[in-house]
Amino acid sequence: MQQGELVTLDIEDVSSEGNGIGKVNQQVVFVPNTVTGDRITTRIIRVKKKHAEGKLEEIQEDSKYRIRPRCIVADKCGGCQWQHIDYEYQLKVKETQVKETLTRIGGFQDFRVETIFSDEDLGYRNKVNYPLGVAENGNIKAGYYQLGSHQIVNINQCPIQDDRLNPLLKEIKQDLQTLQIPIYNEETRKGALRHLCFRIGKNTGEILLTLVSAQVSNAAIEKQAQKWLQHYPNLVGVCLNHNPKSTNVIFGKETDLLAGRLYLNEIFAGLTFHLRPETFFQVNTNVAEALFNQVLSQLDLQGNETVIDLYCGIGTFTLPIAKKAKQVIGIESHNLSIEQANRNAQVNDIENVKFILGQTEVILPEMDEKPDIIILDPPRKGCQPEVIETLLTLKPQKIVYISCHPATLARDLKMLCENGDYKLTFVQPADFFPQTPHVETAAILCRN
Repeated sequence: MQQGELVTLDIEDVSSEGNGIGKVNQQVVFVPNTVTGDRITTRIIRVKKKHAEGKLEEIQEDSKYRIRPRCIVADKCGGCQWQHIDYEYQLKVKETQVKETLTRIGGFQDFRVETIFSDEDLGYRNKVNYPLGVAENGNIKAGYYQLGSHQIVNINQCPIQDDRLNPLLKEIKQDLQTLQIPIYNEETRKGALRHLCFRIGKNTGEILLTLVSAQVSNAAIEKQAQKWLQHYPNLVGVCLNHNPKSTNVIFGKETDLLAGRLYLNEIFAGLTFHLRPETFFQVNTNVAEALFNQVLSQLDLQGNETVIDLYCGIGTFTLPIAKKAKQVIGIESHNLSIEQANRNAQVNDIENVKFILGQTEVILPEMDEKPDIIILDPPRKGCQPEVIETLLTLKPQKIVYISCHPATLARDLKMLCENGDYKLTFVQPADFFPQTPHVETAAILCRN
């Protein structure tokens, strides 16, 4: 194959990155915006040693799994990659991906993958961060970046965000236009406003609005904040986050309250949580709660256990488990998250929990406690080697590993099980991100 060449191929599968997989003379070709069963014409845009990458030019024959996208900018926006795929098939692909990855990378053979948890395939996101820009006509635009670029696709509503946020997106963008506040330019590094962010309590309806700015304060926004609070009944807080750095990280370290309060209330697993704009909370509340309840039922806590929760965040899992265990310790490296976790423990009158600020790979090896259960929910890159080593030294009865990346999950589980100390006893996938290729998985290891 040559770069620029047009080829016809059949899509045989979907990759973990979400691209269709076809073959030309036994060489694999990855093509975005396709699905198993499509017959397509693709233009080869990149040729590598082991594979090629193509751009969809024409669909000659539609797959039975192909549907009409329910978003008018689905072909441009980088927020969703799978709007063109029937949702039941999305779930099947993710379930299969988890099983095949655990077999191929982890080396596991005799295990069962539970039916994937899912809920609504649209309207599920409880948090959205929209970059701001200026259109050619001078109007403010907000939306997601076009796939593979920093070009903003302007939207006034988004089908995957909680639909209670749609009126705010359109109207607040118009208000910012009226205020004539300079929009930040990534190239010149001039201007002020960078992002428009919303967070909503799925179960409470409370909404936080946060503007991210390269400047410390803005009198016009401070005045407007009170008007927004009065205009939108569910809006409980307007915040201004300061981020002057030239970086892809959305939030800076300082967040000021302009009106209302700096947090919203959410109900999760029967507890009340305070959620700030910058702290992590799963974006799909319903499926996260279903996954938590399934893990809890598998642990069968008797009330005499010591549990350590690594990468615990604001205590999303730590605190509900503390209601069922003797003692729970959470470890987290993000200072604001630890502050929120302690606050959430106070709000729910939970006293048998302790939160420690620090890097898991540093704190865990120094701990004196002998845990019965360790729960870990590491970042996408998985666990540091020091964490795996310490887990094998501590040898808790059960290890619960929650992962957003099947490949690093399989790699880490293999290291924990390869010397025979542990057996993989439970695998539960969950669809936290419908319309995208991402899949969440909870795996439980029991000590042999």
